[in-house]
Amino acid sequence: MIRNIQSATDLAPAYDLVVVGAGPAGLSAAIEASIHGLAVLLADENESPGGQIYRSVEHASVADLARMGPDYAAGRTLIERFRQQNLSYASRATVWSVGAADEEASDGVHPLEVGISLGGIARPIAAHRVIIATGALERPFPFPGWTMPGVMTAGAAQVLMKSSGLVPSGRTILAGTGPLLYLVASQLLRAGVSVVAVVDTTPVENWRLALPHMFAFATSPYAVKGLKLLLDVRRRAHVIRGVTAIEAVGSGQFNALKLRRGDKSLQIEGDLLLLHQGIAPNLNLALAAGCDYGWDEHLATFRPNVDLCGASSVQSVSIAGDAAGIVGAVAAALQGELAGLSAALNLNRIGQGCYQQRRNRLARKLARALRGRTFIERRFRPDKTFRVPEDGGTIVCRCEEITAGKLREVAALGVPGPNQMKAFTRCGMGPCQGRLCGLTAVELLAQCRGQSPGEAGYYRLRPPIKPVTLGELAALPHTEAAIVAVAGFAERAKDGALDINHGSHQ
Repeated sequence: MIRNIQSATDLAPAYDLVVVGAGPAGLSAAIEASIHGLAVLLADENESPGGQIYRSVEHASVADLARMGPDYAAGRTLIERFRQQNLSYASRATVWSVGAADEEASDGVHPLEVGISLGGIARPIAAHRVIIATGALERPFPFPGWTMPGVMTAGAAQVLMKSSGLVPSGRTILAGTGPLLYLVASQLLRAGVSVVAVVDTTPVENWRLALPHMFAFATSPYAVKGLKLLLDVRRRAHVIRGVTAIEAVGSGQFNALKLRRGDKSLQIEGDLLLLHQGIAPNLNLALAAGCDYGWDEHLATFRPNVDLCGASSVQSVSIAGDAAGIVGAVAAALQGELAGLSAALNLNRIGQGCYQQRRNRLARKLARALRGRTFIERRFRPDKTFRVPEDGGTIVCRCEEITAGKLREVAALGVPGPNQMKAFTRCGMGPCQGRLCGLTAVELLAQCRGQSPGEAGYYRLRPPIKPVTLGELAALPHTEAAIVAVAGFAERAKDGALDINHGSHQ
């Protein structure tokens, strides 16, 4: 049965496999690896398993399940399977680093070291393999007024619905593009929320890009679900399509959305504005671990380079689910199973023949689950005018309040990449560490330099990728090499002049 880990002091010093993230991919990876007898630790920041898609589904009422829909309710079955496994589960845990183990401390069997904080205590944990299943983040949506009170993301509203049963009480406007925009609108409408308008910013020309992939979409499970969803929202709310510009206005608080559609302007009054223009892989942990990545022009985002089973460019590190590319819950679970299966093979817990048979079955299921995704990617690709703000006064970096105009000024100085732009402006240095501004900043810089975002590259990320207190860091066990590196007394240490136990000179 599941062993619930409440404090970092209860963690074992080493595990066969550490899985980061308890969404569909992470849960499935942990289940698969546990079935084959691996010592597994699943670490997740949330209070209960499920990730964003299945958040709080274990505790959802009948009314909650009806409001959120059958895809949400399906998460209960996966979590029930997870609860029956023989593995360790650390909820409310922060994984802030994944990297090669210190040669001095390594036992030669566990090549990786994972930095985990839990219960106010930080610990380095040795691992033979790591599967990163950190999911996705909502794409930045910068435009004039997007940071004012009364404006939030559609995903945040969904979190409140799932975790606390909270729904907006006033006039609500949704704006942006992507399936989640309509899903949240439908869920709010079923909850009795006053949705006064759904403002769709999807570029009209996207149909031309998506049309060649229409047949695959029409024969996929997405087609019927998507059609029902669109019809439900259009029947119960005012949907405005073909919007080419928006601006949130209000005196200290959002009270209206200005929009432009062709040569016509319109203003819609409301109390809350919910924004969404797709999701992008949560890259920070994978990039800090040193995994190679590239720019996906069709998704308009960066994504790690992985193979069918999630193996990355870093030995023993795999990436599964939306953290490796947006695939949806069903495909993410299958990718998690493939990654867990590969971990079992690597540790000789399954024979090559059995592995190949199961791998082939999962690959076929994955191909079916991904059918139709290309159409969705092309159809709902957000327009560049909404990804890169034209207005110089629009804030790009919310943490440091850096505007698009300021970034363009720095780009004009000839900075060679986003890391140098970060040094000049602090854009990406705040608590979110670029999660809310990274894509926008890189695309803006690439635009100014006349190159692709892939040529510009992304931020250079280093651990810790999440805030860690000085108390936690001070309590970490330190090797002699680590102390020497920090203290800067390498030569004297070799001569025995440095007392590493007390950090003082003899």
